[in-house]
Amino acid sequence: MLKQKDFLRNAAALILLAGLAGAPQAVLGQETAPSFDAKQNEAIEAVVRQYLLDHPEVVVEALQLYEQRQQAAEAERRKEAILALADELKAAPDDPVIGNPEGDVTLVEFFDYRCPYCKQMTVTLAQMIDEDPNLRVVMKEFPILSRESVQAARAAMAAQRQGKYEAFHFALMENGGGFSEDEILAVADSVGLDTERLSGEMQDPAIEVVLRDNHALAEKLGITGTPAFVIGDTLIPGAISLDELRARIAEARAKAS
Repeated sequence: MLKQKDFLRNAAALILLAGLAGAPQAVLGQETAPSFDAKQNEAIEAVVRQYLLDHPEVVVEALQLYEQRQQAAEAERRKEAILALADELKAAPDDPVIGNPEGDVTLVEFFDYRCPYCKQMTVTLAQMIDEDPNLRVVMKEFPILSRESVQAARAAMAAQRQGKYEAFHFALMENGGGFSEDEILAVADSVGLDTERLSGEMQDPAIEVVLRDNHALAEKLGITGTPAFVIGDTLIPGAISLDELRARIAEARAKAS
């Protein structure tokens, strides 16, 4: 049997979370709640209110529990979405792939060339590819920060048609300047791209379709910023360390085996 203190503690938390301050009998968890008159309702509310005043930590604990449950529900929703959208994430025919195209673990990155955290992660990603010969990386061009971001993404997609996506991608990420068309073409020239062809193919409507598809996919997954990674059935928002990246890849590999 619950002690009065425990009952009141639970009742207070439930009232706080469910917004039931006006109907305290609902916290009893019965399908058919007992009927209280106005005086009894006032008495129960007064007891619960006083308990909350005497023990404000209950409010903090209740809010923390609520937040944890919300986060768990969102993680589960994202996991289900990742599984449902696996083909769009991992096998879209126009997505550039770097690392080992036949690798046993696929890492998907949503990124923007103007994102400073994406630039930081480029170094980490390059190191990860060097040390893991079985890592397959799908690059999701996700320009959200500026028009120059879109310009750079278009150029990268066009570079893929000349078989130089990876070299151009890393060169753009290392570029310390801006992303005007002239600056982009200068980077393209430095990695041996046909800049005249690149300039023309950047305007291909098919590239715009890919970028729109990437934005739609990000929205379905709840991705609102860059970088964002999908490894196995897990979405990782934001930059992560090399050690964490190794651990996530190892975990995905173990689940797949």
